[in-house]
This record gives sequence, structure tokens and C-alpha cells, in this order.
Amino acid sequence: MSVIKKLFSLSRKQELQPVDFSLVATDMHSHLIPAIDDGAVTMEDSLRLIKSMHAMGYRKFITTPHIFSGVHDNSPQTILPGLEKVRDEIRRQNLDIEIYAAAEYYLDEQFEELIKRNELLTFGNNYVLFEISFLAEPQSLGRAVFNMQLNGYRPILAHPERYEFWHTEFSKYESLYEKGVLLQLNTNCLTGHYGPAVKKMSERLIDAGLISLVGSDCHHDGHIQLMQQVRTNAHLHKLINSGKLINPLL
Repeated sequence: MSVIKKLFSLSRKQELQPVDFSLVATDMHSHLIPAIDDGAVTMEDSLRLIKSMHAMGYRKFITTPHIFSGVHDNSPQTILPGLEKVRDEIRRQNLDIEIYAAAEYYLDEQFEELIKRNELLTFGNNYVLFEISFLAEPQSLGRAVFNMQLNGYRPILAHPERYEFWHTEFSKYESLYEKGVLLQLNTNCLTGHYGPAVKKMSERLIDAGLISLVGSDCHHDGHIQLMQQVRTNAHLHKLINSGKLINPLL
């Protein structure tokens, strides 16, 4: 590439305006219910995070507390009452914000049992958000996906860009997508916060058209700061302008 072309390319990147997240409309991956997982600790934290994201354009939230046996032992009995407390505070402050709740399930034996019993928290068109180990692909992944789909659930794999054991096997992502598993990107992965390899895979997944949803995965104020940074990212602009995201339909 000539020097002139490089300068033109740099100037184009510098001209990108911050993304208005109203184009995404709905954040569908966050940890905003206080004191039930590793996200917001207090109601004050929760409302501060919600207001910060609302200021960036979000109008609707589907918050997804962890359900991870032995680590975050949540259930509808802990999540839904917590959601109502957040809603009460939003109403008290007269904020024009909608908030709902589902869960971010960890793929373990408990999750598979909940699939069998049809007891999963869902959102939208029977979507289920789940994550897997960061260490290795679980042997039960194919079985869990099959059983979710057999029971009428529509699986969404959380932050696939962060599973580094697949970074040398891009066909794994393509295979999941072809099998009907929707892939959800964490916007903050595009900042390089999780390392250059995760950032590169985030960009590759966007370039390949494999991402159907974006989520903040917001836990704390540090994630809000990263969201502010990522708003001028060229790949985030590309993804939002692609027409592939289903967030606005949730």
C-alpha cells in the first residue's frame, strides 16, 4: 500500500464517529442485578451502569446473571425477584428504560438437566444464552446444542471470540453457525482488553458474517469505560451496519 493510501486509510478511521447504540437498541448480555453474581454489587452500581449505557443509546436491557453450579447458584427464584427490585428503582427514578432478565448458563451437568426439564430462562424467540469453559471444548457441547434445539430452544453461544482453543480451528465457528447456534460478540473484545488474539478473532468473525448478536457483558464501571472506547472501532461500525444483528428485534 502506498504512503498516500495509508494516510487516506488512517484519516478514514479517524473520521469515524462514536456509534450510537440506539442502532443496536437492546443489550442482551450483562450482569446488572445487584449482589447475585460477579456483576453489580449494589443497587447504586446497577443503576449507574444502566444509566451510563442508556446515555450511549441503549433503550432496552436483557440482563443475564450467571447460572454456574457451585459458583453462582442462581435460579429463577433469585433472578426474577432481583429483576423486580431493579425495575422498582427504575420506576422510582422515572427512567424511560425497559429491563428484562434471562441467564448466562454455564455448560455443565446442571445445565443439561435444566434443558431436559424445559426449565431454562429464555428471551426473545425462545433464545438461551450459554457459555462454555475457557480451557477446552466440552465433550458435551454437541449433545447440549442438539437437546436445546430438540426442546424448542434457540441456543446463543456467549463471546465465542474468547475461546482461544478454537482460534486455530475457525471451522468450529462455521460449523456451530451452520448448525443454528447463534454467536454473540462482546463489544469490548474489540478494544484488545482481552488480548490481541481475542481482538483479532473478533474481527475475523465479523468479517466472515458469523455474528448475530452483540452484548456488553457489562459487570462494572471498567466495562463502561471500554464501551466508550470501542464506539469508534471500525469493525464495530461494520458489524452494526451489516444488517446481520438481531438485537433490534429482541
